[in-house]
Order: sequence, then structure tokens, then C-alpha cells
Amino acid sequence: MKIKVWDLPTRLFHWALFLAVLGSFISADEGGNSIEWHARFGYFILSLLLFRLVWGFVGSHYAKFFNFIRSPKLVLAYLKNPQEMAGHNPLGALSVMALLGFLLLQAVTGLFASDDIAFEGPFAKYVSSFWVDLLTTVHRADESVLISLIALHISAIIYYRWFKKVNLVKPMMTGTKEWAEKIPVARDDFLLRLFAATIYVAIAGTLYYFLR
Repeated sequence: MKIKVWDLPTRLFHWALFLAVLGSFISADEGGNSIEWHARFGYFILSLLLFRLVWGFVGSHYAKFFNFIRSPKLVLAYLKNPQEMAGHNPLGALSVMALLGFLLLQAVTGLFASDDIAFEGPFAKYVSSFWVDLLTTVHRADESVLISLIALHISAIIYYRWFKKVNLVKPMMTGTKEWAEKIPVARDDFLLRLFAATIYVAIAGTLYYFLR
């Protein structure tokens, strides 16, 4: 039977983040005034990540952190006996949290970064040159970490699709997954979606106020 796993706000977050990160990488290397677009993508990514942090506590069942983040002991147990799970498995959860963490690091350091030519983060003026240089260095170094994590994420999706015959992409598009057993179903009604939209608008509005 089909069960609801991923609510619409979680799915929109996922695909919006994918497009924003792609745009951020492309605009970072194009030169010219593309750095302005790089900054806009960065602000958008930050708003999405802040939304996901909140949604990890107030969202639907499988979106909540405490429903997929596991202790090291349970991660090791999963490695010894891997089993398909409706939401993120313990190993996948580590990958997700690593991606979110390093993306957040990238977005925050970008607020203080400077290329000494055409761009200076909106918060760079509030800290000393030492911190600007340090956070700019971290921002640039973190790009390689993110590329590695994204490559690992994509590799896992391909591995599951071709070797385990499990499509991880389709549920993130449709929100549903085929499952034989009776398990919790994610809430995804109009009120939940309205609640999510309100949270995101509040976050985006606050960021716009401080970053304009």
C-alpha cells in the first residue's frame, strides 16, 4: 500500500535547496556580476536551512529530527543488519545532517566573506579584518567538503536505485512510498502546509530585514 512519507513542505525544501545550491556553485565561477547572484543564492539557501531547522522540530513525522537521528550504537547496529526504512535510515540521516551542517556553515561564513574586489558579505563590516580573512578562508575550503558530500549523496541514490532496486528520488517527488506494514503516516494537509508557509515567510522576511 502507499503511505505518505514526505510532506509537501519537506519536498519543496529539498528541491529548492538542490536548485539553489546548483545555482550557487555555477554563479561562484562565472565571474563578472554573477557574484551578486551567488550572494542571492546564498541568502536563499540560508532561509531554506533555517526553515528546515525549525521544521525538524515541528514538521510531520518523518521530517522531525528525533524520528531519524540515531545514536552511534543504533547506527552500528544498522550497518551490521541494514534494513529498508520508510524515512531516512540511520546512515542516510548522518549524510543528511552533514550536508545541512556544512551548507549552514557555508551560508553563514558567506555573510562575513570578502573577495577584496567586487563582493563583501553584509556582516563583514561588523568584524575585524582577521575574522573576515578567516571566515573567507573557511567559506572557500568548505566548498570542497560540500562537493564531496553531494557526490556521496548522489552515489548513494544511484547505488540504491541500481543495486538494491530502491528508488529514493520518487518518494521525494510524490511524497508517497510503497510499504507493506502498518507504520506512522506523515501529516500533509492544508493547515500543515499553511503553517510551513507562515514559518518560511517569517524567516525570509527577517533575513531580508537584516541583510538588505
